[in-house]
Order: sequence, then structure tokens, then C-alpha cells
Amino acid sequence: MKNAGVVLLLSVVSSIGLSFVHPFGNPRVEPAKGLDTLLQGAHIPADAKKVLVAKCADCHSNETRWPVYSRFAPGSWLIERDIVEARRKMNLSNWEQMSGDTQDVLIGQIIHEAKSGEMPPSQYRLLHWGAKLTTADVAALSSMGKTGGGTEGVSIAGDAARGELVFQKRCTGCHAMDVDREGPRLAGVFGRKAGSVAGFGYSAGLKKSGITWNEATLEKWLNDPDMIAPDTTMDFHVPKAQERSDLIAYVKR
Repeated sequence: MKNAGVVLLLSVVSSIGLSFVHPFGNPRVEPAKGLDTLLQGAHIPADAKKVLVAKCADCHSNETRWPVYSRFAPGSWLIERDIVEARRKMNLSNWEQMSGDTQDVLIGQIIHEAKSGEMPPSQYRLLHWGAKLTTADVAALSSMGKTGGGTEGVSIAGDAARGELVFQKRCTGCHAMDVDREGPRLAGVFGRKAGSVAGFGYSAGLKKSGITWNEATLEKWLNDPDMIAPDTTMDFHVPKAQERSDLIAYVKR
């Protein structure tokens, strides 16, 4: 029994000692300034800010709350790895220093991952039961997609060359022109009936919408997909009218 106690003590000491090794980087060195400092100047609805701070900041900001078990290796290494990766993808502590385009792309990703249930990840929810997003949380985060100042129905001449650049910057995370990805292929979308690409899993609302993609319907869709099909899995919008016109010109060509 004495030997077992010694082995246990040595194991604990070794685990604590190894926790000062950071094979994936050391996110603990980033200075924390307090949760109340996050997103102060961000143009984000208040309810969405509350959700981001309460449910996302632990990994996606410098305000990580380190539990006791995060001081024991090798578990500490896995936690640090996940936080380093999360901050690399989006760090709310740096939100106001990001360009507007970067913020728009991240907002689209936030909404998509919230609606799809991808965030917070399952391994995080196992240890943080209260982190799961509620229906109200998802609705609050989705409201960020409606604050970009876009104007529906604006008649602005589109440019296909600019539209291709917008497509590469904003759309390729989910779409390609010639193959289905997370979204359906977009080659030939202009003039096509919504929800009609064979073999692709559309939402029921979009399949039943009966619309055909043209300048007017694509303008509405890119500005606010929920106006076309409230149950759509398309949760990214293009807030700038000029960019919408350019994208439409690109897919129309």
C-alpha cells in the first residue's frame, strides 16, 4: 500500500510538471482582460453578444477559464491544443481589429455552425453541460446575419469578374461551380428551379418554394435566405448590394 501511494504521488507530480510543457503552443500566456471587455465596440446585436461571450468565449477568446483538471498532463495538452486551434479560427478578443470582410465571413460561419449543431463540439459539452446552444441562442446568433446594412432590390450593375472574386472569398467554403459540396453545385443555377439538383439534400421548404433562380430571386436569397425558405440550411448572406449584384452576374454568365 505504501508503494502504491508513492507511485500515485509521483504520477501526480509528474503530471503537474509535464503540464508546463506545451507541445501545441501555450494559450495561457495571452493576457486576459475580463469577459466584459469582449465585443464592446462590435456592431452585433446585444443578444448575440451575450451568447458569444457566455457560450463561445471560453475557447474563442483570451478569456479562457482554466478548470483544475487543465493543470494535469496529458489532458492539459489536449485542452491547450483545442484552444489554440479555436483562437486561430476566431478570437473574439481581436474582433474589432478584424476587417469588415473577415467579420462577415466569421458571422456566416458562426450562424452555420450554430444552426447545424456543430458548435460547441460534443467533447466540450461533455464537460460543460450548460454550453449547449438553446433554440433562443441559435435565434440570437442568427440575427447577426441581418445587420449588415444590405438593401434588397437595389438595381446595381453587376460585374462577373468582380463576382468571381466575391465567390472565391465568400462562397467556396460551402459551394463549388461543378460539384456538390456542403451546398449544391452552382453551375447552371441561373434559370434553374430551386431544389432541383438531383441527389442533393435540400431543405423541405426550399424544395417546395416553387421559385426559379433569376435576378430577383437570387437578390432576395443572397440578402436574406430565410425570406425564401425559413427552414433553409443556407445561413450565410451577402450584406453588400454591390457584391450581390456581382455574384449574380458571375453565376449568370
